[in-house]
Amino acid sequence: MPKYLWSGSYTAAGTKGLLAEGGSGRRAAIEKLIGSIGGKVECMYFTFGEKDILCIFDAPDNVSAAALGLAVGASGSVEGGVTVLLTAEEVDAATKKNPAYRPPGG
Repeated sequence: MPKYLWSGSYTAAGTKGLLAEGGSGRRAAIEKLIGSIGGKVECMYFTFGEKDILCIFDAPDNVSAAALGLAVGASGSVEGGVTVLLTAEEVDAATKKNPAYRPPGG
């Protein structure tokens, strides 16, 4: 199953919700959310700095991962996004492809 990274920062409303539920409550909610699209959480961390939360998860496909990102974004409680993660083997396969690319002005 493809892997994704979801990273986000809580809005003021989201931070109030986190204070009320705690980290374990949010982790349970995120596991339920990702499970609802047929995925599974690999790991999840709260962070200091630019982002407040990181989650690596498996999902069946890009459409499912996009649906998750849209649902979270529409809530207004978290600002963030989903990033597709590639394995070393997928990058190896990409290096063997030969796309016909012409650079600008070339």
